[in-house]
Amino acid sequence: MQRGYRMEGSRLLPPTNFTPEEALSLIVLCQELGNHSGLPFFAPARNAAMKLESSLPARLRDYLRGTVDAVQIQPPPNNSLAVHKPVFDQFLEAVASRQCVRIRYNSYTEWEQICTRLSPYRLLFSRRSWYVIGRSSLHRATRTFNLSRVADAELLEDTYEIPAGFSIDRYLRNAWHLIPEPGTDSEVVVRFSKMVAQNVAEVTWHKTQKLTFNDDGTLDFRVKVSGLNEISWWILGYGDQAEVIRPTALRNTVAECAQRMVERYNGHRGSTLDT
Repeated sequence: MQRGYRMEGSRLLPPTNFTPEEALSLIVLCQELGNHSGLPFFAPARNAAMKLESSLPARLRDYLRGTVDAVQIQPPPNNSLAVHKPVFDQFLEAVASRQCVRIRYNSYTEWEQICTRLSPYRLLFSRRSWYVIGRSSLHRATRTFNLSRVADAELLEDTYEIPAGFSIDRYLRNAWHLIPEPGTDSEVVVRFSKMVAQNVAEVTWHKTQKLTFNDDGTLDFRVKVSGLNEISWWILGYGDQAEVIRPTALRNTVAECAQRMVERYNGHRGSTLDT
């Protein structure tokens, strides 16, 4: 399948050949994911897929439409970037031109709005949100910032260089998600009940995970992580179907959180809730 030259602005694009499988993949992915405003690159990709579809022979177009209708992709909820797209565009320009950005940021760590000059190294979409990773003048270190919490951004004339050898993988180390903590990595073992063991085993949660099924149907989930806070939130999501075996520090953190939950619910006994 061949497409002729198309004028895009002042550029001529060369003809491109697609197999039916390639065309189907592009159309399905772009039409499904392009509806989600949290993924800004996919909106124009969806428009491109529609142009591709319109250029197909009628018989192949009908076949692909029937197939597309039979396939549906449901990505997890994400943080809509529609309101914050100007900020995203500023950072995209900053990364391309290696310009610093002064930001006001609603920090969940400092619990206040902070101001810092940021040298953005990478833009990262992970799970539900867009993040910028770069060196912060306030923290004098490389940090991660959620774009939806940037209250204001100003592109500066100052330029910067990305350190040689910098990579997101090296920066994140073995963080459970996006928050690597100082110190040595921790070996974590969590035992999941038979009820959820298979569900946990079906997903690759972390690059270091190792799984062992026990004779009683429970699952021992082993992982090596750079910090314990993020993984504790994940474990708590399984309620009483998960038990931290080690390390003791993580076991105590989860137990203390569970105790506070019990106290909170016991404190509301007898209250009247609207139904």
